[in-house]
Amino acid sequence: MALIKSISGIRGTIGGRPGNNLTPVDIVKFVAAYGQWLKNQQEKNQYTVVVGRDARISGSMVKMLVNATLSGLGINVLDIDLASTPTTEMAVTHFNADGGLILTASHNPREWNALKMLNKKGEFLNAAEGEAILTIADENTIHYVDVDHLGTIQEARYHDEHIKAILDLELVHKDAIAAKNFKVVVDGINSVGSLIIPDLLRALGVKEIIELNSEANGQFAHPAEPLPENVVDICNTVKKHKADLGIVVDPDVDRLALIDEKGVMFGEEYTIVAVAEYVLHHNSGNAVSNLSSSRALRDITEQAGGNYFASAVGEVNVVATMKERNAVIGGEGNGGVIYPELHYGRDALIGIALFLSHLAKMNISVSKLKKRYPSYTIIKDKINLSSKLNLDRLLDEIARIYRNENVNRTDGVKIDLDNGWIHLRKSNTEPIIRIYCEAHTIKEAQQLANKIKQEINRSIAN
Repeated sequence: MALIKSISGIRGTIGGRPGNNLTPVDIVKFVAAYGQWLKNQQEKNQYTVVVGRDARISGSMVKMLVNATLSGLGINVLDIDLASTPTTEMAVTHFNADGGLILTASHNPREWNALKMLNKKGEFLNAAEGEAILTIADENTIHYVDVDHLGTIQEARYHDEHIKAILDLELVHKDAIAAKNFKVVVDGINSVGSLIIPDLLRALGVKEIIELNSEANGQFAHPAEPLPENVVDICNTVKKHKADLGIVVDPDVDRLALIDEKGVMFGEEYTIVAVAEYVLHHNSGNAVSNLSSSRALRDITEQAGGNYFASAVGEVNVVATMKERNAVIGGEGNGGVIYPELHYGRDALIGIALFLSHLAKMNISVSKLKKRYPSYTIIKDKINLSSKLNLDRLLDEIARIYRNENVNRTDGVKIDLDNGWIHLRKSNTEPIIRIYCEAHTIKEAQQLANKIKQEINRSIAN
């Protein structure tokens, strides 16, 4: 059981004791802090917040607490209920709201939920804004309104408008997709993806859709993170029905994983690579991903004549770098596609539309499309350390050891080598250093991981 407070939001397991888990007391406390922070940004007569949620079992309970707390602060609520994370983000600007709250624990198991906080642009808060909210919560500097000034709670919807906004984009080619008569299998994991993805596919002209786990009841049919070991069912279904493509999303639909016609995962790291190739072919420009994402995006960006830039890990950091570098495409290697022509947020729906447009225009299978890209393998590891160890000093020592290589200190230590890269990041919640390594083969990547762990242990011993 856990409660994790960070600048990116509040997440935890439902039940237990206040302060240790995500209880009703904690939900009210942090929503009130968010609402007070929002009101502190500017003085006005009315404030509005959009509230959306994924389908997990606790969602309805959490939503009632959230809506009532905002009303108690005099903030009007537009409750769009079951909606993807990107749908909620876009609804904030559509309704000219002052902010948004997304009730989702993303890929975490069913017993988790979370409060993800948005600004008036429908984007996640930056570090300073997140810290300000945590301070308000700790200091309890919250003022509720009297009975004559309570906020209203109204139901709203943005599902169809999100789909229409995607179809209106220049690079989304509905006619080309429809002409291919794609057969697509969709795993909605019994959350909001099961509601909006089939509707999007039908709007794109896909007539043959096979739906798995298609009830938005929060009973996740498999572990929620779309990793190979968790998506065996859809891989088998793609092969059984001789489908062209399989689509898997996480419970809040901001990560996109694809299955090729042979029932083999396309690879989450390559979702953004394929979409970027398509976008950069039509719109020359720059691309951004985080430091732990595949080098393949850099390769195809430079092949297209653009420049690649890496940000610190975290969607808010990717978005900030994209704006700074005027990138035309960006995202994260976990299947998160950010296409600024639509909005600055990870969005599996725009990823699907652009990928299918690319596939239709290329007139090849998904497996053949994958062969176009540089082959890399990423492995993820970690090393447990003593809680008494100074992790920052340890990372400084590793950076010193590799000082003759290309070392990036934006987020931990990223070491770029000729045959791959190593990225070390410390955990914010436990004495762990997370290790990410990429090379052309899994054997080479594992060798990099083993080598860096030896360096870490040697540095500790000294």
